[in-house]
Amino acid sequence: MTEQRPLLEVTDLVKHYPVRGGVLRRQVGTVHAVDGVSFALGAGETLGLVGESGCGKSTVARTVLRLVEPTSGAIRLDGEDIAPLSKSALRPYRRSMQIVFQDPFASLNPRMTAGDIVGEPLTVHGLARGVKKQDRVAELFQQVGLRADQMKNFPHQFSGGQRQRICIARALSLGPRLIVCDEPVSALDVSIQAQVINLLEDLQQQFGLTYLFIAHDLSVVRHISNRVAVMYLGRIVEVAPADALFARPQHPYTQALLAALPADHPAQRRTHAVIKGDLPKPDANGLGCRFANRCPHAQSQCLTQDPVFHQTAPGHQVACLRIADGSLTL
Repeated sequence: MTEQRPLLEVTDLVKHYPVRGGVLRRQVGTVHAVDGVSFALGAGETLGLVGESGCGKSTVARTVLRLVEPTSGAIRLDGEDIAPLSKSALRPYRRSMQIVFQDPFASLNPRMTAGDIVGEPLTVHGLARGVKKQDRVAELFQQVGLRADQMKNFPHQFSGGQRQRICIARALSLGPRLIVCDEPVSALDVSIQAQVINLLEDLQQQFGLTYLFIAHDLSVVRHISNRVAVMYLGRIVEVAPADALFARPQHPYTQALLAALPADHPAQRRTHAVIKGDLPKPDANGLGCRFANRCPHAQSQCLTQDPVFHQTAPGHQVACLRIADGSLTL
């Protein structure tokens, strides 16, 4: 039996931004926003991508969808590398991949009705017009828990949770296989977050959707994800099944990240060291482990050698030199 090909496979994804200065605006440095990220996502799976603010999560999201052009690397959607494609050649693939943004109000045109917003992709791709388009939009509204008579309302007439449902309906309109959720509930009240998460899970079951779910709220990620990838300063440092990652975090950064979570009971409180030290400059040359200057277990080799993934358990990979050579057991 052959192994099923991933729906999305990202290999050595790099996105660098030039830093310009002086009167002539010449390039004086480079920001390594994403620096060699690789992961695979199977059909119907949810991969959670977590990390602190500024680590490159949203840049990964936009680069995977070609909303931001990658500096280098491969982005294979169903086996086809879409990274080098021109905008016209990429257009057919747009229907297969959509995004739900963090701020539901900023991502909706305030001059358009909710029905026009959801129906716009159908018009752009020539899939439906007139009555057929209205019927399809009404169906989408029903699927996300909105009423058809709300199609004529404008975004400001909806609550935050309802606006995010409009964004989800718009993402569903073209029948995508992959949806990138870029912190889709972080701008919502806690009471509404659960409703939106449950909606996303129901839609995944109904339509066989695949999610790349980006968030900084680890409890949300644990609930919705099959696997979790942890990012730190432009690189993935650990990938594991969700239950395994939260039960047995291996990378020192992951351990410190989870130690910051509130415990359900004092006896469950983690005792790992708190992260100390300052973040490296974003235009650093990237030599060695990015976490080395803040890691309590770092040695001289960590400052000069680039860590590669080492499998510590089935499906559990860690990018740590000391774990790889067996000198550190966590």
